[in-house]
Amino acid sequence: MNKGISSIPINLRVYSPHVLNLTLIDLPGITKVPVGDQPVDIEHQIREMIMQFITRENCLILAVTPANTDLANSDALKLAKDVDPQGLRTIGVITKLDLMDEGTDARDILENKLLPLRRGYVGVVNRSQKDIDGKKDIKAAMLAERKFFLSHPAYRHIADRMGTPHLQKVLNQQLTNHIRDTLPNFRNKLQAQMLSIEHEVDAYKNFKPEDPTRKTKALLQMVQQFAVDFEKRIEGSGDQVDTLELSGGAKINRIFHERFPFEIVKMEFNEKELRREISYAIKNIHGIRTGLFTPDMAFEAIVKKQIVKLKGPSLKSVDLVMQELINTVKKCTKKLANFPRLCEETERIVANHIREREGKTKDQVLLLIDIQVSYINTNHEDFIGFANAQQRSSQVHKKNTIGNQGTNLPPSRQIVIRKGWLTISNIGIMKGGSKGYWFVLTAESLSWYKDDEEKEKKYMLPLDNLKVRDVEKSFMSSKHIFAIFNTEQRNVYKDYRFLELACDSQEDVDSWKASLLRAGVYPDKSLTENDENGQAENFSLDPQLERQVETIRNLVDSYMSIINKCIRDLIPKTIMHLMINNVKDFINSELLAQLYSSEDQNTLMEESAEQAQRRDEMLHMYQALKEALMIIGDINTATTFIPAPPPVDDSWIQHTRRSPPPSPTTQRRPTLSTPLARPGSGRGPPPAIPSPGPHSGAPPVPFRPGPLPPFPNSNDTYGAPPQVPSRPTRAPPSVPRFGAMKDEAAEP
Repeated sequence: MNKGISSIPINLRVYSPHVLNLTLIDLPGITKVPVGDQPVDIEHQIREMIMQFITRENCLILAVTPANTDLANSDALKLAKDVDPQGLRTIGVITKLDLMDEGTDARDILENKLLPLRRGYVGVVNRSQKDIDGKKDIKAAMLAERKFFLSHPAYRHIADRMGTPHLQKVLNQQLTNHIRDTLPNFRNKLQAQMLSIEHEVDAYKNFKPEDPTRKTKALLQMVQQFAVDFEKRIEGSGDQVDTLELSGGAKINRIFHERFPFEIVKMEFNEKELRREISYAIKNIHGIRTGLFTPDMAFEAIVKKQIVKLKGPSLKSVDLVMQELINTVKKCTKKLANFPRLCEETERIVANHIREREGKTKDQVLLLIDIQVSYINTNHEDFIGFANAQQRSSQVHKKNTIGNQGTNLPPSRQIVIRKGWLTISNIGIMKGGSKGYWFVLTAESLSWYKDDEEKEKKYMLPLDNLKVRDVEKSFMSSKHIFAIFNTEQRNVYKDYRFLELACDSQEDVDSWKASLLRAGVYPDKSLTENDENGQAENFSLDPQLERQVETIRNLVDSYMSIINKCIRDLIPKTIMHLMINNVKDFINSELLAQLYSSEDQNTLMEESAEQAQRRDEMLHMYQALKEALMIIGDINTATTFIPAPPPVDDSWIQHTRRSPPPSPTTQRRPTLSTPLARPGSGRGPPPAIPSPGPHSGAPPVPFRPGPLPPFPNSNDTYGAPPQVPSRPTRAPPSVPRFGAMKDEAAEP
């Protein structure tokens, strides 16, 4: 209701057999001083709105300037120069030629000799406010414009290149050129889109929703595909490799060879507890007597207790594998999402079978451990025996038995166990702060380098007497941390008693712990200090009992290494046979029968609403793409092309983005846009440029303009002027009914 502006366009469609398919965007002229209730930043608002439109590459800029003002100070030309420095999209329009002072004309400008533009200028004469008030129609105004150019001595030689009809022809030809330039890329894009959906559309073309044979075939195919996908995720496949996360089989492999061994060692080694139990067992076996020899019953009692402890990690590994199998099933059933009941039933049946096999697998795992407890085979070829155990106990060791000299070390201590990036998180800010290094773990040392090229070694840490412990995650940090420390209370690195190493995820922490375990660096399990422990620590051992404890300890260590090897080998095999392979066989042989018995086929194969909607959309899109490609082929063979004129020296236009000097008249600068698609009926943001097209309530208009006769180049000097008599010998030819551009002087 005021003189403010809005960037939301008002769309006006003009339907007529006498107009061209063009979109004219009528932009306001730049106001220097706010008028009435306009905001103080009205100039900035108008400039921003204009820039939203004229910066687009598919817009032609009509730089409108009155003939009775200084063209060199035209705001329209300055803005056009800012966004179109090459002048390929700018056409000058000179208005008010009939209002110039007597004795002056714009001939040199219209001939593109003075202040030239690459695409030249077109002069027009519009209706005045008096003509509008007098109800002068468009046809009469066009005849008057034509008569003015033919009768004016300065413009009669270029009259065929002046006026609103010629401006329409120029704009239409530029639209044609733009369409022709963009057609190849547009056609390629449509063809690529069509090829991408062609395979899916082929399955929909002969679709019959109620055909029972179709449902039976689809059910068989989906169950078979589910079985194939499940096996590929478990066994691995080279045709569809997931590079973002580990698949089910890879995660189960980590459970077997990293998580399970780590859980065994974490549970088993507690040196003080073990020695105290051995001493109590020896004393209780001797009873009131003082024993002269080491009792073998103490060895059996301690070994059986240690073997029973293996049940926890073994059962935990079964739970982890079971959970991973269920997760794999859920991922495989995503392809059945188009049929919700089938997806739900498949997941339920397979998950129930996995849980059923979990119970049987746990029974077998417990049976394996009970078998080991039932008979202690001291004649095993790898068992050291009493003689070797006593000899070892008599030697002086500098390290604990559970230190880094494990029994499962590789033959070469230089073998690389793991490489990767870790962050040392406990170094102070003054000394460099938390920083990532490239770590290399071998059976002998842990080294870190500046980067993964391994050229600049920062430090090498021997693994002797090292242990691992967990570190609570910091509230401010997203990293997961574990620490390495020396069991003899020595500094690990420079003046640091422990080294905190950070990973991005808990999964990486567990993996590094498992790798350190292979190198002989075991996790620390601190004892809870209570009265009983205090008494145990203060309990004085006589030398003979101490030797007996050491002997039993060596025997237990030797025999448990045999049991651990056996359990680490048998548990994965048991899980593989009783769970994983059995589930694969069940899916291949029994899943289809159970699906048929659980639900009616029609119920299972009911489509989701989303799938039905997608099918209809795909078919419509495919048909639309075919029609679009046919239309593009027709347009491409029916259009003409006129190359862009060569560049001209337009340095006279001041190329600046600052506010131009005040101009005596507010200019309008319409732009021509060339989108082909017709937008919706609602209003949108300013960049949505509508294009006229067929409408239900209006007569049809041509889809595209036909070929136009050639017309002179706008930057040309127009050659020799045609021989036009001073007074026409006949009436000017009739012109079609076109839309008119309102005179600037008539604007409020």
